[in-house]
Amino acid sequence: MNNLQKQIEDYLQFCNIERGLSNNTIVAYRQDLLEFLTFLKSRNITSWPTEAIDIEAFLAQQHQENKAASSISRMISSLRKFYQWLARKNIQKLNPMIEIDAPQKEFRQPVVLVKSEVALLLNQPNLKNSLGLRDRALLETLYATGMKVSEAINLKFSDIHADLQLLKISSDETKERLIPISINALKWLKEYQDKAYELLLKAGMEDYVFLNNRGKPLTRQAVWQIIKRYAVKAQLDKEITPHTLRQSFAMQMLENGADFRVVQEILGRSSNLNGMYGNLSQKQILDVYQKTYPRI
Repeated sequence: MNNLQKQIEDYLQFCNIERGLSNNTIVAYRQDLLEFLTFLKSRNITSWPTEAIDIEAFLAQQHQENKAASSISRMISSLRKFYQWLARKNIQKLNPMIEIDAPQKEFRQPVVLVKSEVALLLNQPNLKNSLGLRDRALLETLYATGMKVSEAINLKFSDIHADLQLLKISSDETKERLIPISINALKWLKEYQDKAYELLLKAGMEDYVFLNNRGKPLTRQAVWQIIKRYAVKAQLDKEITPHTLRQSFAMQMLENGADFRVVQEILGRSSNLNGMYGNLSQKQILDVYQKTYPRI
């Protein structure tokens, strides 16, 4: 391992132990810094550049490779933090990153499905087999709640309070919360549980709602592939991901007159509301949901 690569590894260890960053963040930092190191090697540069022009040459190459503005922004952020660490460790005092500005972020119009497109997507699973029933229940649940994929794959039957029309949601990003769910989605969850769940269930995985054909909880990638497959089958000419259902749920609730604060709380974004949600009761949220949920 050469000296520069060792410094990258020392920095990543610092990020892990002293800053307590997540594994995903550290993986992203490693990818960015090793890509920068590869560029330096291609130019026979054997030390960290101290001139902004060298950084700009690297970023120009990123542009030439058609990297997205968001990816380049992340790269700049990674390099900026790394150079700050180099300075603190007295490895290098000159910091060329202070002369580098992040590119303007690209604005992308969110992909949203209209109700007829949602209905078409929901009707694609084959209800004659267990996986089709599972997929219908999954799609209905995602659309009826606006929940994230990470929340859906960790959902348990003990989290479903059908009598109250509520789900208990837990995630890393937000505190535990109760969110409304439609009667129709509950019906499909019950249909799946009664007719297909036992066929998928394997020892040790009991209570997780959405299982694969090996009896294990679905992964994020599996949910993405399921939705992609049904979008193609439905011939929907849009780039549809799990987030599309979340976005469509939120937009249609707002179009139907839902309070923005209620939608934010259901989505688990209440931390951005500076305490406004504190005045809303669970009954108020459920009432707004029942009045504005976009029924298909």
